[in-house]
Amino acid sequence: MPSRPDPAPMCAARLRQAGLRVTEPRLAVYGLLREIGGHRSADEIVSRLTARGLQISRMSVYNVVAALTTAGLVMCADTGPGRAVYEATDDWHHHFVCRDCGAVFDVPCSRGKTPCLSPPRNFSGTVDEAQVIFRGRCAECAQDPS
Repeated sequence: MPSRPDPAPMCAARLRQAGLRVTEPRLAVYGLLREIGGHRSADEIVSRLTARGLQISRMSVYNVVAALTTAGLVMCADTGPGRAVYEATDDWHHHFVCRDCGAVFDVPCSRGKTPCLSPPRNFSGTVDEAQVIFRGRCAECAQDPS
């Protein structure tokens, strides 16, 4: 059975390219998000790292995902009251959150880069990002008659 290549060198290189120091917590969190994909809560990240024998506090995970988000390596999606999920991504996109089952899906951005929306003309300030969260019922829940 062929072994999978070690993702750590690629993750370390991406961290450096983004101007971040390569630290064990950053490498662990970023590597995990790249490996497992999807949209993951801070608690799920902590749980999965703990299952791998890595002890990283919840606060450290929040600090790491904040740094990774600022550097453009991770996106954060607000999925509802008090719940944010994170994903490693290489392209800018939006999200759809199902109101019934809570599933989160990627939605392509029409421009593919930030910012894809502009504030009103009378807005004073600069905008470097606009994130859209679509909410509704996913196809599976929409078919459920209940």
